[in-house]
Amino acid sequence: MGAHGALRRDAERNRRQLVETAKVVFAERGLEAPLDEIARRAKVGNATLYRRFPSRGDLVAAVFADALREVVAATERALAMEDPWAAFAGHLTFLCEAQAGNRAFADLLTATVSGVPELEQLREHAFSGLTALIDRARAAGVLRPDFQHEDVVPVLMANAGLVERTGTNAPTAWRRQLGYTLAGLRAPAADTPAGPAPDRVGIQRAMHALAARNGLS
Repeated sequence: MGAHGALRRDAERNRRQLVETAKVVFAERGLEAPLDEIARRAKVGNATLYRRFPSRGDLVAAVFADALREVVAATERALAMEDPWAAFAGHLTFLCEAQAGNRAFADLLTATVSGVPELEQLREHAFSGLTALIDRARAAGVLRPDFQHEDVVPVLMANAGLVERTGTNAPTAWRRQLGYTLAGLRAPAADTPAGPAPDRVGIQRAMHALAARNGLS
């Protein structure tokens, strides 16, 4: 009994160490960070990592499920706000700030995650709430009427790219860029059309491609 208990404690300690190390490595290098590097820095063997987390998605879920639950909770708080523009703009700012704090999370918000039901369900719940915020702001006439649900994905992808390139030397640059973006989104809309409506299939392909790049497809 004592030996079995010690083995369980060792296994749980290894799991915690892997998750905590993965948080740091993913934040530094993104979702595509080598799993071997995580095992090395956690001071466990590769076999131990793959025994605890058979796929990259399993490890990503262990690291980011709570963060996505907070996004869902933040979406629900935004939906409870009376001011449709403050709710939409505030929540978009919250998402961009979350991206700025973690390079891997920046990509996770806009990547499909196949084979990891927990993460995909949380992400779909969060996106559903975001689309409700968009619909409410448009209906109130405070968000330009040509802004579609799919338009928010390129906004977040652009912010992720900016964070990746400026995070070390200009860590607040994203706030100024987001300010310009929100100014352009607030109604009444500008006289100049924003361009063609988003290609839904193309957006989905971009999200799948990001997942594939990060080993999550």
